[in-house]
Amino acid sequence: MPRIGLIGGTGIYTPQLMENALERVESTPYGDAKVMIGNSEGVEVAFITRHGSKHSLPPHLVNYRANIMALKQLGVELIIATAAVGSLHLDRRPGEYVLADQFLDFTKTRKTTFFDGGEQGVTHCDMTIPYCTYVRSAIEKAGHAIGLKIHNGGTYVCTEGPRFETAAEINMFKMLGGNLVGMTSVPEVCLARELGICYGNISIVTNHAAGIAPHILTHAEVIEVMKNSMNDVRYLMKESLKYLSGPRDCVCSSIGQQGGARLS
Repeated sequence: MPRIGLIGGTGIYTPQLMENALERVESTPYGDAKVMIGNSEGVEVAFITRHGSKHSLPPHLVNYRANIMALKQLGVELIIATAAVGSLHLDRRPGEYVLADQFLDFTKTRKTTFFDGGEQGVTHCDMTIPYCTYVRSAIEKAGHAIGLKIHNGGTYVCTEGPRFETAAEINMFKMLGGNLVGMTSVPEVCLARELGICYGNISIVTNHAAGIAPHILTHAEVIEVMKNSMNDVRYLMKESLKYLSGPRDCVCSSIGQQGGARLS
């Protein structure tokens, strides 16, 4: 059973870092999820492409609950997920990597929990430290080992999408302490925490956000930067596996599931 799950965001559609990969459809109470299972660096891993192999799913229509539950059912304990993001500050440049440690949630229509009442009850899950310190440390070590520019820490502002943000919104996010803006980390990180799964995010800076960039933003610009970064991102994910073999020294599994305050 795979202990580590990988979620590929924009630009990361195929698990080229894996050997002998086989696709399976994992059925969950929230729908089916396509998962590739194979080996990387001698480690069995499970891979999900968040937007589909042809980027057919916009961020607000991704079935986040099915994806995370599928990984849990397969035995996954740790997740590394990638995301293309805009930078809210000039010192985080396109082509650099940021490991988010906090988020601000500006999504509107998504299913953000597994606990909708009824037989499941209601669970209030602690999110003081939403992104796993153990996974972030492993990614940081791997990045430094292969010579990539890694910033460990930053607040990810998650918007609903699929439109880009206005310059006024970006200015507000900056005043609130945001460093990055993207459209997918929430509810992924929240759902992983509810199931006691460690979750780390690799944010790939593809552009400066609206009002900071000197030009109008396009999705083509994001795709172009991701093409140039794709091999490095895959290498980073692969190298990170070497630092995830030991026991987890984080709080994720203890505050997920049983750790929340449950009211039923």
